[in-house]
Parts: sequence; C-alpha cells; structure tokens
Amino acid sequence: MSTLPPSRAQGAAPPQSGAETNDAATASQLPNPLPLFPLRMVLVPGALLHLKVFEARYLDLVSQCLRNDEPFGVLCLREGAEAGSLGAQIDVEEVGTLAHIDEVDAEQPGILRLRCHAGQRFKRLAAPIQQSNGLWTAPVQSVPEDAVRQPGPAVQAAVAALADAIQQLQAQDQQPFAPPYRLDDAGWVANRWCELLPLPSAARQKLMELQDPTLRLSLVDAYLRDKKIVVG
Repeated sequence: MSTLPPSRAQGAAPPQSGAETNDAATASQLPNPLPLFPLRMVLVPGALLHLKVFEARYLDLVSQCLRNDEPFGVLCLREGAEAGSLGAQIDVEEVGTLAHIDEVDAEQPGILRLRCHAGQRFKRLAAPIQQSNGLWTAPVQSVPEDAVRQPGPAVQAAVAALADAIQQLQAQDQQPFAPPYRLDDAGWVANRWCELLPLPSAARQKLMELQDPTLRLSLVDAYLRDKKIVVG
C-alpha cells in the first residue's frame, strides 16, 4: 500500500493528509485579486495542509487572511522556487485550490505553524503579479464544486481498497483523512486516492482539474488496476 506523499519545505512546509470541506465559496466571496501561495505540490479539494511559515510575505498573508476571514490560493509551481527573492520569476498552473486557515500556532518569534483545509478550486484569469512585499496575487474565478455521484459497480474495488487503506493507516496511528469518510461519493474517493498515490504532479493536476468526478474515479481505478493495487 502506498504511503502519503512526502511534504516539501519552503517559505513554508506542506501537506499531509486530507479532510473534507463543505465551503461554498463563490466568485463574489473570493478575494480578488487572490493572494497566492505557490507550492511544488497539487492541493486536492478536501485535503489538510500543514505549513510552517517564516517568510515575511507569507506572515503578512496569514495576518491578512485572519483579519479578513478569507482563504488564500495554492497553485502548483511548474517553474521557479517556492521561496524566492523579490523579482524572481515563477510559472504556475492555471487551476488551484483555496486554503482556509483553521489553526495558527506561533512556535517562536517569526515562525508560524498553520493547519489549513482545502476548499473549492479556482482558476486564475491572468499571470500572477508580485506585490511590493513579494507576495503573489492574481485575479481569479471559482470553479464549480464536484457534483455528488455514487461510485458505480465498476469502481467498487477502488472504494473497498481505500477503506482498507484507511484502516491500515489508522492501525499505524495515522489519521489519513478527517471524517466523515464519504465512501459513497465518487469525487471524495477519487480525491483521497489522488493524495495517497505517488502520482507525478502533472497527472495529479489533471485529475484535480477534471469537472466530472465519475471520470476522475474511473481514471484512478484504471491506475490502481494497472499497478495491481486492486484486482477483480
């Protein structure tokens, strides 16, 4: 069974497992332009995100989000550094995911540990612009949330394998995802597999962007069968 993908450090240090969210963020509720946190990973809706923040621009970002009770956007870096100087160039994906701050812990002066949950997807409408403090922002629009679809008979082995993976990880004192476990929701099951599987970032990004959760789970199921993780 594959373990969770490793976290990557930066002006922050990222994720672990997943949690479902019912945030109903709409275009009118999104900060526009949206403050961005580019990372070399794909944040999947419903996931948990743990960050260790120490760069001044991201400390400013946290203060802004807490003050205005707003999320920030996570976009996967295609090129460029997670932690970089003012004027550095980056290339990021067009579709990302909102991150909502749940907990903040100031472990020492100038360093914050954040626990966030991933909400709705968004699409940037233009290239990110770097502000005077180094923070990236971009105009965005929200992407519709997955429709709730029951997993069909053809993918039940993938559903059962995820339930088994959850039990195995819990037996190792790991809490892979925040309850409730929505094993009757094709999008939720597909997204959790996207977290667990050691997929290339480009493949994970394409799956995250798919509007059809049934198709997303079908593609995940095909991968699981190809890797002999599920049979039958």
